[in-house]
Amino acid sequence: MTIRLYDTHARQIRDFVPLTPGRVSIYLCGATVQAAPHIGHIRSGLNFDIMRRWFSYRGYDVTFVRNVTDIDDKIIHKAAEQDLPWWSIGYENERAFNSGYDTLGCLPATYEPRATGHIPEMIEMMRGLIERGHAYEADGSVYFDVRSFDGYLQLSNQDLADLRQPTEKGITGKRDPRDFALWKATKPGEPDWETPWGRGRPGWHLECSAMAHKYLGEAFDIHGGGLDLVFPHHENELAQAKAFGDDFASYWIHNAWVTMSGEKMSKSLGNSVLVSEMVKQWRPIVLRYYLSTPHHRSMIEYSEEALREAESAFARIEGFLQRVVDKAPPAEPAAEVPPAFAEAMDDDLGVPQALAVIHTTVRQGNAALAADDKEGAVARLAEVRAMLGVLGLDPLDAQWAGESSQGEALQGVVDTLVRLVLDQREAARSRKDWVTADAIRDQLTRSGLVVEDSDGGARWTRRPN
Repeated sequence: MTIRLYDTHARQIRDFVPLTPGRVSIYLCGATVQAAPHIGHIRSGLNFDIMRRWFSYRGYDVTFVRNVTDIDDKIIHKAAEQDLPWWSIGYENERAFNSGYDTLGCLPATYEPRATGHIPEMIEMMRGLIERGHAYEADGSVYFDVRSFDGYLQLSNQDLADLRQPTEKGITGKRDPRDFALWKATKPGEPDWETPWGRGRPGWHLECSAMAHKYLGEAFDIHGGGLDLVFPHHENELAQAKAFGDDFASYWIHNAWVTMSGEKMSKSLGNSVLVSEMVKQWRPIVLRYYLSTPHHRSMIEYSEEALREAESAFARIEGFLQRVVDKAPPAEPAAEVPPAFAEAMDDDLGVPQALAVIHTTVRQGNAALAADDKEGAVARLAEVRAMLGVLGLDPLDAQWAGESSQGEALQGVVDTLVRLVLDQREAARSRKDWVTADAIRDQLTRSGLVVEDSDGGARWTRRPN
């Protein structure tokens, strides 16, 4: 058994060899809490949750660190706009992120450090970089000297001669415009902390290098995050950590974006879909299925149609589970997943290929049910549950169903099936087949449901007893 992962730094798929046999250490760049999370933000958490679950299934002891960036320019700007303390903006949105992670079934991080809780570690790292000739103080700020580090830009594969660092208002004293800030001198009305070089606040990149060093040491296995973080954030993290003397991460893993109309989902573009709103429209387990089952290196183009397709696909899985549960007590997950599923997951976390194995097993289970082979159906159910468990998608697991009775264990299946029926009714209405449309509505009414048509589409509720 060898897990293979695509390493952004090497630009190829590599065999995973842990630094310590039987253990895996992962640092994931988590939330920058200037706003509530949209589904693009939460995708990263889901992708690395599956990675973590797969390592655990393969027998590794996993340490998973996911940081919180609770101080940056946008947080300060929003605090000034809303006349609120800067920390209240971060705290409110940190809770929103944690709610999103929990709602969509992410396991809690081993450690989830906040940047502002690690100023001493940042001061220590800056002191070491200055002593080694890789950083300098100017006008109360501290900058990293990019020309002092030969390996700079190897992660993002750029040429230093072509580099243009993002410029920041009020930054002074740089020796080279490409140097980046480790520490920013204090400004009126902004939060600040005391350092040997004056009061100020940390730069974004320094925060993560210092926290990774504290919780995972000088070397760890995997550094993860969204594709948009490769430059400048991860490039600068890597440079300052290596220049400080750390070996830092052995593998760099990046997930792709969720896009809308071909653009990265972003609050600034006004095209984001908040997790808190999405879970009002879609069952959380369906939203997890939609966001986590494409390959982590593939873009997801958001659309209502794609979400409905995901809902229908997951309904087929749930429908099989329900039919087996109706005939026999629900079996526990199998001790091992099928070999084809394991092979797919070992190959760069090939979730789409692994999902195909799940659907094949579901078809085999349905065939067993049709042949009245209860034993065969239960065996397939156990395999499906084992595979879904690795993906965090087992609807019979307490994570989703709670300690419920069999009849409640798949709550929401009816909701999904009714939506499918309403889609058929809408299709009939579109082709002006009023007889069929009315017949579907009447059947739903006889089943105890009330259907109301609105500009936003058909809505249904259960008729009161």
